[in-house]
Amino acid sequence: MTVGFDLDMTLIDPRPGMRRAFEVLGGQTGLPLDGESFANNLGPPLQDEFRRYVTDEALVTSLVTEFRALYPGIVIPRTVALPGAVESVAAVRELGGRVVVVTGKYAPNASLHLDALGIEVDHLVGELWSVAKADALREFGAQIYVGDHIGDVVGAKAAGAVAVTVPSGACDAAQLAGAGADVVLGDLTEFPAWLREWAGTGQALDLRHERRSLDQQNAP
Repeated sequence: MTVGFDLDMTLIDPRPGMRRAFEVLGGQTGLPLDGESFANNLGPPLQDEFRRYVTDEALVTSLVTEFRALYPGIVIPRTVALPGAVESVAAVRELGGRVVVVTGKYAPNASLHLDALGIEVDHLVGELWSVAKADALREFGAQIYVGDHIGDVVGAKAAGAVAVTVPSGACDAAQLAGAGADVVLGDLTEFPAWLREWAGTGQALDLRHERRSLDQQNAP
């Protein structure tokens, strides 16, 4: 079993640091960067956010580079794991599964978050958003993908994975359900119990399939 997780607002809450990083970057560049709006709508690529302020793609690239340079010192120490995050990863491990984080975040900074919070994963893939996440999910054979955004539902569906969602980010439960999420949990603290039930049901189905196959083989 392989379970994929999104990072921002699924496993971690980086919003205080994101707001501060935008304040610092705005001060350095003179741009009216809205850190509150950015932090409250995490999910889409960083480049899209900066395109709200500038049209020159070279400047967009420069802003992304500057933001990423500020990130370790500002965002990492201000970030906390969301309730149930550590337990959810542990639940996958307890069932003998693998954990892959597929995120739109720059992978080196995503790795710093996981290290700082003691969240161990088997694989980390960064800078993928929405349907593009399906490529990594398929590569690692993820049967489940857990996220907080409509884009995560799109990625899970494109990969043929069960789309499990939590309304801890920019999208509420109704929006996630409307986007086609298979499961909408109240928050990630509910995931371990759901996963154990899902795994148990899946194993029972597999056993019934094996029994039918044996019966067919032994039929006269």
